[in-house]
Amino acid sequence: MSAAELFAGRTAVITGASSGIGAGLARHAAGLGMKLVLADIDAVRLAESAGEVSALGAEVEAVVTDVADPAAVEALAERAYARFGTVDLLVNNAGIMAMGYSWEIPAERWDAMLRVNIGGYVNGIRAFVPRMLERGERAWVVNVSSIGGLLPSPLMAPYSATKFAVLALTESLHHEMLMKGAPVQVSVVTPGSVKSEIFRAARPGEDAAPELAGFADHLQAMSDEFGITPEEHAARVFDMVAEGKYWAIPQPEQLFPALQPRTDMILGQVNPTLQVG
Repeated sequence: MSAAELFAGRTAVITGASSGIGAGLARHAAGLGMKLVLADIDAVRLAESAGEVSALGAEVEAVVTDVADPAAVEALAERAYARFGTVDLLVNNAGIMAMGYSWEIPAERWDAMLRVNIGGYVNGIRAFVPRMLERGERAWVVNVSSIGGLLPSPLMAPYSATKFAVLALTESLHHEMLMKGAPVQVSVVTPGSVKSEIFRAARPGEDAAPELAGFADHLQAMSDEFGITPEEHAARVFDMVAEGKYWAIPQPEQLFPALQPRTDMILGQVNPTLQVG
């Protein structure tokens, strides 16, 4: 069954929906004929994203949400169910970035990334999965990790650590749904380079060490040159989820060439070496 056949008329909740991957997922879901609840902490950009989706003909509810706050995510769920009666698809996507040496990144930035990039997903699961289980009908939970969840990077320790955690959280949830015999499909997404301003926005200030700015510029250049558009990324993800895949890997050509050597390194108990590029 195609994604359009499977998801048309269903309701999706997408966090981090104001830009980048989240906005691309929202636009594609609208094109599939889904009803949408879009969440983000940035009220202005969220309104713009909701306007774009509405212009595509979708019914949309925009809810300003701090996913790090359990009460805010519970309120998001209440709004979604009040508007549309049910939620068929939850996409946990909201995340933030920090770059720098792990010991120099401020404690408050570390804490924010843990609360948003991990806690936000936990809050989404706690708010929506019990409702899905109570309903007892087919549903989907999609957690957006990263190829950085399989390939750790220097100067991005909080991002790597939180995306690794998303993999563990998602696989645990997958097994729990199997244990309960629940009709809830769980999938994890591992984006590679997707065209966005994420690294440009995270670029350290002029007073930072030269290697930090250079690293951010390198990653942004890779994204600009080799990244796929958020729309193409979304199309691949929805197709994979519709196929029933747990691993939604939209860019295997970016992941697999590095994943096999990493696996061999672990199995061989070889000390890691630095590879950037």
